[in-house]
Amino acid sequence: MNINLRHIRALHAIWVHGTFARAAQDMGVVPSALTETIRHFEAEAGGPLFDRSQRPPAPTALALTFLQETAPLIEGLDRAMLRLQVGGDAAAGVLTIGCTPSAISDPVAPVLARLRKAHPGLRLRVHDDIAEHLARGVVEGALDLAVAGRALHSDDLRQTEILRDPFGLACPAGHPLARQQSAGLHDIDPDEVIVLDPGTGTQQLLATCPAVPAALRNGAIEAHSTISQLCMIRAGLGVALLPRNALMLFGDPALRFVPLHDLDLWRVLYLLAPTRRKLSAPARTFVEALKAVGGPERGT
Repeated sequence: MNINLRHIRALHAIWVHGTFARAAQDMGVVPSALTETIRHFEAEAGGPLFDRSQRPPAPTALALTFLQETAPLIEGLDRAMLRLQVGGDAAAGVLTIGCTPSAISDPVAPVLARLRKAHPGLRLRVHDDIAEHLARGVVEGALDLAVAGRALHSDDLRQTEILRDPFGLACPAGHPLARQQSAGLHDIDPDEVIVLDPGTGTQQLLATCPAVPAALRNGAIEAHSTISQLCMIRAGLGVALLPRNALMLFGDPALRFVPLHDLDLWRVLYLLAPTRRKLSAPARTFVEALKAVGGPERGT
């Protein structure tokens, strides 16, 4: 068959991006050229690779089998190419990462530590903010990547789940509830609750969860970030409803996480990446390191 790597990558790009237009943009070619590549592939394969009666076009059984069998080969080639590039510009480049404050300790910091050890010449810039601001930074190119809660849907943004953890009660080690194996929402004194800025992903999750009483969604004290919220909890100013990993931000023994048996609420973190531009070598290195420490497969 007169088929080369260009044909195979074109097929995989359409499978990943869902449409010919997005795949063409990712590959840096015009849609008509990509369409012609697939037509040539179909002629060599002896049958259609996409059902064009559907919108967007779906891979046929013939194409799907080929995609599944060649996916490990493409992934292996990409990893080999990445290692080759890491020996050059990635090792001495600049990586600008955005993250929500509660994601710094896990998973961002371990990944950055791994990168710094492997590439001492790599310069790192870390910008913490709420998910919507970070998503805008990724789309506009101010950030290479970001780790945050789900942002508003955009064709310019790819959001891949990497981690989820349950909400519970964050309280000082000396608090009466800190000695319990678990507690209920009814055990929490609304007057003690410290809430976050309404624009944060954590507060939005709490505000839209019907299981959380209205009295616990509004507190006498409002914090701008998880860091200031934890500092106030540590000082004994109150308690908060937080994801478990957010409480572990500093590994502080003065803080306790108490599971709530009547709250089934989870915070999900995503890797935010651009769809309309290729990742830089340092950014691709970050993604590989994220996978190595349990990245997108950590998830559910």
